[in-house]
Amino acid sequence: MRVGFGYDVHRFAPERKLILCGVEIPYELGLLGHSDADVATHALIDALLGAAGLGDIGEHFPDSDKRYAGISSLELLSETMKKLAQKGFRLVNADLTIVAERPKIGPYRDKMRKTLASVLKCPEEAINIKGKTTEKMGFTGRKEGIAAYAVVLITHD
Repeated sequence: MRVGFGYDVHRFAPERKLILCGVEIPYELGLLGHSDADVATHALIDALLGAAGLGDIGEHFPDSDKRYAGISSLELLSETMKKLAQKGFRLVNADLTIVAERPKIGPYRDKMRKTLASVLKCPEEAINIKGKTTEKMGFTGRKEGIAAYAVVLITHD
């Protein structure tokens, strides 16, 4: 068994959709990034790659590559899972924390879990998602962006 940890952050930007864990969240701002800027899925990808000893998201899906401009992070997650499967790894569970004052994560948690589980090909119960605030401190507290953390456990077949 191996453990991986991932972290990502994106700033808010106007005229962008807000996508978290592959789910579009109604909000007046989206996140700035080369892809769809799904900060939570990016943290998850980094955790998976780290657990498997395969580097990080920037190595595999660089923002300098036009193929990834505007791409759904769920596609990147699917590609990541293929890379893990080629090395004989499979996901046991994933725990994600999304840090934002707004929007609230709770109303979208079940849909997020279902969406990620379908891409990860695992039971929904293997995915946990939490929303946290920073009590109005720091860049997330000032509503300048969103941060996300992910921890995964993988096993080798």
